[in-house]
Amino acid sequence: MTWLVLAVVTLVAGVASALEVRGALEREREFRAAPACASVPVEASGCLWEQDFAVRRADMHNGERGESPEAELSLPSGEPWEVTFRNTGPVASRMKPGDKVVGLIWHGQVVEVRDADGRRQQTSDGPVGWPEDRLGGALACVSFGVTALAGTLWPLLARGRRGHLTAAAVVRWHGVGLGAAAILTLWVQAANDWPLWTIPAVWGVLALLLLASMAAFATAALRGTLGGEEPRAAAGLPAGGRR
Repeated sequence: MTWLVLAVVTLVAGVASALEVRGALEREREFRAAPACASVPVEASGCLWEQDFAVRRADMHNGERGESPEAELSLPSGEPWEVTFRNTGPVASRMKPGDKVVGLIWHGQVVEVRDADGRRQQTSDGPVGWPEDRLGGALACVSFGVTALAGTLWPLLARGRRGHLTAAAVVRWHGVGLGAAAILTLWVQAANDWPLWTIPAVWGVLALLLLASMAAFATAALRGTLGGEEPRAAAGLPAGGRR
């Protein structure tokens, strides 16, 4: 039952993530094509405006699960702006009260912060990187969900036959490998700043290797040779297991 719940939940999450890829791409393209504002925007605008801020406080929530790094910035007028980040580097972890930073404002939100040394970091509202995250998440969740669901339903259709039970377990655990391969690919892509298309390209190669391994191990399980055991027919044993 646990495998079935995990499979369904991750499959739904993967489909939802896949549906968000196009919107994330369009938003990132809009951001990259946005012009600089001619003057201080008085309302949310699609142009880009750089605003000076002072750091009031910064909390990385180290060791706290589910909490995003956050900071409170202050305008020259004293008005506070709350921002959160997806990760701690390279700017957020270095911010201290009193530091001067420049915030890039787009559609009324601080989407990027630049420190005095020129380092830049997207905030949680920043559009850059979301298409990759959504695509990687979709590949991880859908591949695991489909494979785990197949491996969960297989024993039900096979009516508990031993070889099929083992083969189904092989399929389920290879689903974990497919999902992990997608997450690893996303991490490598982000670390090396590769283009979006490299995610399905690299993951596709890893997925083919894992699928080939899954097919080989599942076939061995069905034949009764998984783990080096000889099949019953070759050992001269009848179906009941006795001579």
